[in-house]
Amino acid sequence: MLGQPGMHVRQMWLVCHGYAQLAPEFLENFKLLDDGHTLVLAPEGMNHFYKKGFAGPVGSNWMTKHHREDQIADYSLYLQTLYTHYVEQIPYDARIVLLGFSQGTATACRWALRHHPHFHDLVLWAGLPPEDLDYAAHRNYLSDKNLYLLYGTSDPFLTPDRLSMLQEIEDRNGVDFEEKPFDGGHEIPSQALRQLLLNLN
Repeated sequence: MLGQPGMHVRQMWLVCHGYAQLAPEFLENFKLLDDGHTLVLAPEGMNHFYKKGFAGPVGSNWMTKHHREDQIADYSLYLQTLYTHYVEQIPYDARIVLLGFSQGTATACRWALRHHPHFHDLVLWAGLPPEDLDYAAHRNYLSDKNLYLLYGTSDPFLTPDRLSMLQEIEDRNGVDFEEKPFDGGHEIPSQALRQLLLNLN
């Protein structure tokens, strides 16, 4: 967590890390948000594993194909419980930003459409919205929210073919993610985050 909850908070961000990351290291990407008026929550996926072999650095993920639906239900409830605990401690008119990075983009989308938390901006960073969700069924819920897709132009995981899938999802569901490409790869550069902040203010 960066910042502390309270009536001084003007923005609350809940940021979901990518595959094989841990919350503390992921939170480092958002230090520039620590301005005394912003609360950044970085939950950690509940599945942990050794990145190489049987010892050494540990990473986490949000889900695998093993008991897939149960894992989605578990992390969605976890995120909603965390969200509710902190949103009750900040002003009702504070801006709420949900951000998912890489694997965390699907995590944020699945949680939001399952529990309908109140928020203003959904930021998918270096990852696409999952194809199997019925966004059209939640069109009223999403209609007053800002939806963004940020990605590096040299991101090896978001090829032109992969990005074309976004258009298919949008056309099929009647939703629109505002694309904001930046120079870079599979990362969260400070300059791109600062540029996003200008859109949110």
